[in-house]
Amino acid sequence: MVHFQGRGVRSPRGSRYKRYRDPRKCELGRLPSFTKLDKKRIKEIGTRGGHRKLRLLSEEYANIVDPKTNKYQKAKIKTILENPANRHFVRRNIMTKGSIIDTDIGKAKVTSRPGQDGIVNAVLIH
Repeated sequence: MVHFQGRGVRSPRGSRYKRYRDPRKCELGRLPSFTKLDKKRIKEIGTRGGHRKLRLLSEEYANIVDPKTNKYQKAKIKTILENPANRHFVRRNIMTKGSIIDTDIGKAKVTSRPGQDGIVNAVLIH
């Protein structure tokens, strides 16, 4: 489904604007991907300028860096503990940037944007 992000039909006063042109493709947006905790699923979407974005629809592993040793390792995600974007996302196991996840090696904070980067990167919290 497409979301229109251009000027609306009505002014702040409530009067109607005259339509002077059709909506442009650059004014269209998309629904958020809501990356869930499940088997890995990715969708590739086209963006402006012929570029591509990887929409991560679900993922079960995360790339975690330990800030003390500066070493990366891949860890299985157990559950989502906190999500500052929306408190109801925790119940639905939805990951966004800033989410606190529980993994095999401990708690970690998501630093990537899974819905736009196509990967889950996180920093270990001690």
